Amino acid sequence: MLHLKTYLIKEHAALMKLHDTYDIFDATTGKQVGVAKETISTFATLLRLLVNKQMVPTTVVVTDADDEIVFSIHRPFSLFRARVNILTAEGKHIGYFKSKIFSLGGGFYVYDHEDKQFAEVKGDWKGWNFKFITADGTELGTVTKKWAGLAKEFFTSADNYVIALNDDVEQLQEGNMLLLAAGLAIDIIFKESKG
Repeated sequence: MLHLKTYLIKEHAALMKLHDTYDIFDATTGKQVGVAKETISTFATLLRLLVNKQMVPTTVVVTDADDEIVFSIHRPFSLFRARVNILTAEGKHIGYFKSKIFSLGGGFYVYDHEDKQFAEVKGDWKGWNFKFITADGTELGTVTKKWAGLAKEFFTSADNYVIALNDDVEQLQEGNMLLLAAGLAIDIIFKESKG
């Protein structure tokens, strides 16, 4: 799953949902390659009914087509700047995200396991076009709701989007994992404020 360059993320629709689930597709072929599923405690689920979703601790587990864990995203309780940790299937810490304090378009910083900034996720003023950019300004990829490829037919609701990594991005498993996790985190962790 981590060898792909373009992912289509499609949210499961539900009338009254307390947990988010997203199917992950290869945007080129339309084949489902994985699932991102939010898992939270019963207490946290109830707490979501009372407070902003972004304050409540959550875990998103990403599995491949064989239901094997690929990585997980963990956000602890936070009032202001959330630090979101990314772990491999074996529990190895490979990096984290830190939200920006002030940002008109939204976004956050991506750090590797050595606390070095790997990328920045920058949003535009419209709110659903994001870029992965390195510290030297190199664009690594994008997250957008606009897509003209095969995946176009999947776009039936506002919570479907495409994560596209640039072709010249080096295929590093941890790097791809961080970028895919960052793309998922835009919606699941940082953008949605209510459960």
